[in-house]
Amino acid sequence: LAELKSRRFWRAVLAEILGSLIFVSAVLGSSIPNQAQDCSILLLQPALAAGFTAVGLGHCFGDISGAQVNPAVTLAFLATRKLDILRTASYIIGQCLGATMAAGILYLTIPLKSAARCYINPESNAGQALGMEVLATFQLVFTIFSVEDHRRREVGEPGNLAIGFSLSAGILTAGHISGGSMNPARSLGPAIITGYWEHHWVYWIGPMLGALMAGFSHEFFFAATASRQKLINCITCKDIEIIETGSVSRSSLSTVTQSAMRAKQSNKHDHS
Repeated sequence: LAELKSRRFWRAVLAEILGSLIFVSAVLGSSIPNQAQDCSILLLQPALAAGFTAVGLGHCFGDISGAQVNPAVTLAFLATRKLDILRTASYIIGQCLGATMAAGILYLTIPLKSAARCYINPESNAGQALGMEVLATFQLVFTIFSVEDHRRREVGEPGNLAIGFSLSAGILTAGHISGGSMNPARSLGPAIITGYWEHHWVYWIGPMLGALMAGFSHEFFFAATASRQKLINCITCKDIEIIETGSVSRSSLSTVTQSAMRAKQSNKHDHS
């Protein structure tokens, strides 16, 4: 409860609200079809808008809240014990609030009231859309975890471009089937404003499932700090920071050693 009195905590929550508002505004605004397109929206516009916005938000709010702006990502961080329950709940509420505000602003300012019905392809079904949301979110969240792991070991490498590219790739991959949401808040905002809830569960279960699978597979199987003991400690709610610190230290030491060896070899070549 002491954290509720912290300025840093509320600053992070505000960053998630504003970040979600900006992100959802960009994605929804770029997804609105013109009269000729109707609901057959070209996927390139929202894919590029989402990717570019994610890169920008990473630079704006990355050091404040992580610029998660996605409840699925936040849940994956909770499941892998990178966030506590209080921050997780606060971030998700803030993300949904920001997304709803963005949808409301667009509803009031743009003549075409809603593109919310342009989700699941009529030729597909909810099961297929669910599968595509799981797949697209998995590759996005796996990239996010990989970037975070890289940041811990090599300071100064933001990795925002990788996340932006991954987000754009997910939309281009799943867009024709499910719309490529990968973000429950991005789907919730338009649903609240327009009252359109058909197949809405797909856009919660799919991204959440994909994010959890990505988080667990990266943290406990592919990360530099991955180990059987780390997985056991996470399942039994024991401390995993000691294991991570030791693994990161060994990785950092290896990186420094390799850099020193390369510098030494370069000096030899220069002298010769």
